Amino acid sequence: MASSETTTDDSLYPIAVLIDELRNEDVQLRLNSIKKLSTIALALGVERTRSELIPFLTDTIYDEDEVLLALAEQLGTFTPLVGGPECVHCLLPPLESLATVEETVVRDKAVDSLRRICEEHNNEDLETHFVPLVKRLAVGDWFTSRTSACGLFSVCYTRLSIATKAELRSHFRSLCQDDTPMVRRAAASKLGEFARVVEVEYLKSDLIPMFVALAQDEQDSVRLLAVEACVSMAGLLQQEDTELLVMPTLRQAAEDKSWRVRYMVADRFIDLQKAVGPEITKTDLVPAFQSLLKDVEAEVRAAAAGKVRDFCQNLDTSVQESVIMNNILTCIKELVNDGNQHVKSALAGVIMGLSPILGKDNTINHLLPLFLSMLKDECPEVRLNIISNLDCVNEVIGIQQLSQSLLPAIVELAEDTKWRVRLAIIEYMPLLAGQLGVEFFNQSLAKLCMTWLVDHVYAIREAATNNLRKLVELFGAEWASQHVLPKINAMSRDGNYLHRMTCLHCINVIAEVCGKDVTTKTLLPTVLAMAGDNVPNVRFNVAKCLRIIGPHIEKEALHAQVKPVLERLNDDPDTDVKYFAAEAMEAMTPMFAAA
Repeated sequence: MASSETTTDDSLYPIAVLIDELRNEDVQLRLNSIKKLSTIALALGVERTRSELIPFLTDTIYDEDEVLLALAEQLGTFTPLVGGPECVHCLLPPLESLATVEETVVRDKAVDSLRRICEEHNNEDLETHFVPLVKRLAVGDWFTSRTSACGLFSVCYTRLSIATKAELRSHFRSLCQDDTPMVRRAAASKLGEFARVVEVEYLKSDLIPMFVALAQDEQDSVRLLAVEACVSMAGLLQQEDTELLVMPTLRQAAEDKSWRVRYMVADRFIDLQKAVGPEITKTDLVPAFQSLLKDVEAEVRAAAAGKVRDFCQNLDTSVQESVIMNNILTCIKELVNDGNQHVKSALAGVIMGLSPILGKDNTINHLLPLFLSMLKDECPEVRLNIISNLDCVNEVIGIQQLSQSLLPAIVELAEDTKWRVRLAIIEYMPLLAGQLGVEFFNQSLAKLCMTWLVDHVYAIREAATNNLRKLVELFGAEWASQHVLPKINAMSRDGNYLHRMTCLHCINVIAEVCGKDVTTKTLLPTVLAMAGDNVPNVRFNVAKCLRIIGPHIEKEALHAQVKPVLERLNDDPDTDVKYFAAEAMEAMTPMFAAA
């Protein structure tokens, strides 16, 4: 018997330690204990968890924010540990306290946990325990409790009695009219969510007036959140109701004095377009979209420019082409030359997507000149966005037309006198190669890639070398054998020692992707032949190169061909050559032994 009691005491000892840590002065110890709350609850059992642990936690909610955040998160998963859904309401007191604290992240996490356990209440407990909590928070003295209340209405509303629903709508109205801007902001952010669960009749009679009031609030931070609610409400109403009840407010928002509100309209424009339908889009949203594309603030123009393709795709097909050509294209032409690079970059990322919508003739006549202009833009991101989406245009106008129009501009940039411009084009080359295909690439751009290897600027030669590796990865070792390796071999005999050095750098980076067979039979002989070069810098780079490509050479060749050359370089009269040869020999000793 004594032994049994001792065992029980021993098993509960770690739990006692954890509970003591909950009271410890050290924040980290308290935090660790909170994170192990489920272990404590399992050991105590559901009865003691409800009667001892939860009250204890409720009484100790005056702690560091980090500890309270962990507690709020833990309590959301506590339902099984307190006896299941029948007893879940006992978790409400600590979470209610956490929902009123000053730190926003703690309150938000407490609300998340309350929303989760709300679903685990049965209808009776919801009315008895959860709704009173929502009401208390909604009329709390501090704004913190009222902001938290805003997130709880939608999760419980659908399962309540008619009378309780009316009370909640009344409380939500009060929150929308609260004196504190933070509370009105919270109400505005949850209005759309609440609208989705409220009956249509009350949506029109109760929530629309709230929406209109919030959209005209003196604080722009409240008005911009009302735009979010606009999306939800427009999707819930019939078209005539949307036109009558929502559109006047949306028109005001699109022309709001605050750029942040206009930005929000631009940012959510596609969702608004889908919510209001094609007819209202044609009559109301097209002019609004034009206005946003011409906005005085660059942030608004950039947000609208990024939506051009999606907006045009979603237009009714019967008016799609005419709206784009007559209304949208004029705005786009202005944005192509916008003074702000973020606006141009946003447009460049989507403008190519208009080609499939407008068709071949319109693309050639109207869009190609814009593409060419952006391809020559001084901002690298604008050029990249155009090149990244060339496949859209290729599908519409064909590779022949593309080669006659855009590729000459790319070649021109590739031969630009400014080396940074050439460098930018090199970085886009693998992307272009993937979009144009191997055959077209060989005809138009392969020669250019090899020319860069002998550029007079080192940064260009280095970038061209890395570019070569990406092209070999893309097109394969066979393509490399036909189009790249003969040129690399020729460079090994070039009169300029810098070009011979570049040849070795190329072999360093492409050996792995070419594979052992090609490396041993084609690349290795080129490297070995350069071991007798009259320039020491080339010779010691041969030693470094052999060390790098060693793992990609057949074993027989390592012993028969590589080792003798390294031994010869190890006796070289130049100190640097001897040093790098010795280093390579040491590094490759295990390879020679294996061979």
